[in-house]
Amino acid sequence: MKQAEQLPRPALLWIILAQGLLLLPHLERLPIWVGAVYVSAFIWRVQAFRGRVELPGRWLKVALSGAAAGGIVLSFGSLLGMEPMVAFLLTAFALKLTEMRSRKDAYIVVFLGYFVCLTAFLFSQGLLMVLYALLLIWVLTTALVSIHRPAARLRDLRPLRLSGAMLLQAFPLMLVLFFLFPRIGPLWSVPLKSHTAKTGMSDTLSPGDISQLSQSAAVAFRVQFTGDIPPAQELYWRGLVMSALDGNTWRALRYFEVPPAERREPRVTTQGPSTEYSVIMEPTQQNWLYALRYANSPTSGVMELSDYRLYSPVIIENEYLYRARSWPDTPLEERIGDWRRETELRLPPETNPRTRDLARQLLARAGSPEAFVDEVLAYFRTEAFFYTLQPPLLGDADTMDRFLFETRRGFCEHYAYAFAVMARSVGIPARIVGGYLGGEINPVNRTVIVHQFDAHAWNEIWLDGQGWVRVDPTAAVAPDRILYGLERAVAAEGSFLVDSPLSPLRFRGVGWINTLRLRYDALTFEWQSWVTSFDGQAQVDFLRGVLGEISVSRSLAVLLGSGVLTMGLVSLLLFRDRRRIPRPAFEQELHRYQQVLWRRGLEPIAGETPAQLTERAVERWPGQEEQISSLYRALASLVYGGRHSYVDQQRQLREMRRRVRSLTFLH
Repeated sequence: MKQAEQLPRPALLWIILAQGLLLLPHLERLPIWVGAVYVSAFIWRVQAFRGRVELPGRWLKVALSGAAAGGIVLSFGSLLGMEPMVAFLLTAFALKLTEMRSRKDAYIVVFLGYFVCLTAFLFSQGLLMVLYALLLIWVLTTALVSIHRPAARLRDLRPLRLSGAMLLQAFPLMLVLFFLFPRIGPLWSVPLKSHTAKTGMSDTLSPGDISQLSQSAAVAFRVQFTGDIPPAQELYWRGLVMSALDGNTWRALRYFEVPPAERREPRVTTQGPSTEYSVIMEPTQQNWLYALRYANSPTSGVMELSDYRLYSPVIIENEYLYRARSWPDTPLEERIGDWRRETELRLPPETNPRTRDLARQLLARAGSPEAFVDEVLAYFRTEAFFYTLQPPLLGDADTMDRFLFETRRGFCEHYAYAFAVMARSVGIPARIVGGYLGGEINPVNRTVIVHQFDAHAWNEIWLDGQGWVRVDPTAAVAPDRILYGLERAVAAEGSFLVDSPLSPLRFRGVGWINTLRLRYDALTFEWQSWVTSFDGQAQVDFLRGVLGEISVSRSLAVLLGSGVLTMGLVSLLLFRDRRRIPRPAFEQELHRYQQVLWRRGLEPIAGETPAQLTERAVERWPGQEEQISSLYRALASLVYGGRHSYVDQQRQLREMRRRVRSLTFLH
């Protein structure tokens, strides 16, 4: 291989560093063997660079590629899906290092690294990820610069500084493109691998589901109110309405299960004060949105369904900003149709007989549906029921009988399940609502942070003349959960975030940690509001505010004009701050030698050479003739002589600097 095509050692190290940093954001979703592949590839490439091993041949590379594909299939069950595709790309990216022989191969690896950097945004567009991506781009650009500096030493940081300057120069143009470049939808669609519980509420509910979700400290969504924030016990964030009971699982009605006449939201006459707010949801890979009781939304694309919840026809795969307005005191569906009544009364036949008998006894004692609710809540309140994040298993048959009469330990979904069965048993339409309750108020920016551990389930029953009324049986068993949140409700058993020992939420009692957490969350909210939520509609609103009337010609003129102006300013700064090519180190020492003599009393003479200056110095200080003359001869030999090795250059340079400093004794 020609010397001009060989890969410099600093460039190889920068590429290896970049590959390691590119892997870090994906570690939590990758099999552990992918990390082992990276380490093995790094060691193999370094040893090959040192000449101790050979790079893999063609057939070995084919075998490694096949083994990587097979490993992905075994780990994920398929190559289709976001996670397996990214895992396969990262594995191939590591193996590419083992066949990198020349600068041309290094270019391919670096350019592929820019693409791999983008894959992190498929899973997160948060502020920390953006800052980390900027670091990755900086390191990759440094590797690219280092490829063109074959004589650089390992500790030379000039490529790092140069690449940093290049990124700073590109920053203004990036801002212009962010605000003005048209928002284009994805050119392809990649199916997601999994919808894990930590993404949020599922469209089904079985005993134990929400208690598992409540072990997560992840943020579900953030809310900013236009006016005062309602009390925590009024923040019931409706997301799912589950009306069908299949076996032991409650679920929302599917679209085609609802008759066409029942699919539209019934007409509602709003009453009482309203509350306006905006919500930024984290990605859930689901369609439902969260809002307070009876909400409508002015946000384009948000639908209002017949069970009075908000819905997005597009799966929420990125952070999503929408606005809503709620009327908590508005009656909902004061008249109920036959289909809806039948649906909300349906129970599997011959199940939970003891629960049904108990419900009939309580209704007979109460005498009316309204009083029946009070009787059931009093039963939960006075009997030995316990609220816990660690409920026992209930089995598959007559689960509510076992819960009400044997275990009596459950989470919110257990009590909501039991209440719905009891109400339906006595002819009261009832359903389960899944969502979140409460939230943490951030005093920094007055937003409400709703975490996954705020997940909650409650009931809605239909009462004649009142419509759908909220009933929360958990309030009878654990009133602290409603008033103060989950942490206080389960403080006695110590199960709050037991699976997240390092979560900052566990250290809310430590002042400085809590302050940092809240300030960062406020910064995250601003980032989500102004950057990740800057979609096509937000861009149109921005351009309309700048241009007035939006047209193709105006938009194109602003885009091109801003680009030219930005590039012109950057170019002006480059020419204004342009520096001369730095002198070689030995020439700098020769120049310092001249400056020392000038400062010691020898006036500079235009056109005078260093040799002539040396002659005048000898005449001025005849007693130091040998020292001055020998120093000048040594400097001239190093400046105008032949090349030296790097080690010799550094040694001689240190010696010359010492000897030049020794001239300071001249008077």
